[in-house]
Amino acid sequence: MKIFITGADGILGNNLVRILIDRGHDIKIFIETGKEARYLEGLNIEKSWGSILNYEELKDAMKGYDLVIHAAAKTDMWPTRHESYWKVNVEGTKNVIAAVKELGISRMIHIGTANSFGPGDKSDPGNENKPYAAGKYKLDYICSKYSAQKEVLKAVEEDGLNAVVMNPTFMIGPYDSKPSSGAMIMAVNRGKIPGCPAGGRNFVYVGDVANAIVNAMEKGKKGECYILGHENLTYKEAFGKMAEALGAKAPDSNMPRFITLAYGWVMSVAASIFGFKPSVSYPMALISTEKHFYSSEKAVKELGMPQTPISEALREAVNWFRDNNYIKNGNEGVL
Repeated sequence: MKIFITGADGILGNNLVRILIDRGHDIKIFIETGKEARYLEGLNIEKSWGSILNYEELKDAMKGYDLVIHAAAKTDMWPTRHESYWKVNVEGTKNVIAAVKELGISRMIHIGTANSFGPGDKSDPGNENKPYAAGKYKLDYICSKYSAQKEVLKAVEEDGLNAVVMNPTFMIGPYDSKPSSGAMIMAVNRGKIPGCPAGGRNFVYVGDVANAIVNAMEKGKKGECYILGHENLTYKEAFGKMAEALGAKAPDSNMPRFITLAYGWVMSVAASIFGFKPSVSYPMALISTEKHFYSSEKAVKELGMPQTPISEALREAVNWFRDNNYIKNGNEGVL
């Protein structure tokens, strides 16, 4: 099958492209102008550059393909509010939908986020039936991704778009070149985490997410959303697993909620005044004090999604960081 992918240069895209190649598909990736996609070099794929905000550019690059996987997104958490999130994540998604429809492409797979559904605790985790609840954090990344998902589902209902939505949780694994989730691993490695916040989140091996997406090309039901996750861990549990994979010391003290929130508030104010990107903002601190647990039962049942232990995912991630000089001699690398 001929597959067109936006946003293939991130942790998910790098793993997804490799699985698609292994399964014999013909791949073309659409990369934002100015980006290099360094870790996709040497693979048997076609590359094109442009912007998902330029409709004609996007449509021309997409011509002749059977299926589109739309993974491109602005995923930053700072600044917390900015129109660029809405342009890239919502307007860009609208352009992809329009191009898929105009070109008569058979199926679209949209990469969303599990935050588009309400979370739960370990006894009653969030699922695809729980309504969106993350608006309270006032993060345009999350809000715009939810709006983008609604645009996809609206096009399914009103225009018959053959689309499926994938909703990953917090992905761990190799090729995290930004780094994204890897920033947390590096912080543990450097001993820069002063304590464990009270909350937790769902962690998943990025290779399992990629496999679920590939399976969804045929098994995914039109108009359905699938949460792609695995282990629900408190931050104390997660940091312990990260430390074990690194051979480092895990933070063992608990951080009271009020201290976590105060730290996030101070960092947000300082970042706004002095113009730097904070490691933790107030919304991020608030999120870290709450449980964001999810169930992937639907994806496991309908898509045959694997469930690799997070300890194994962390070992792969740490090995990749070391091999590529992100972590060197117990310290963060210079890349």
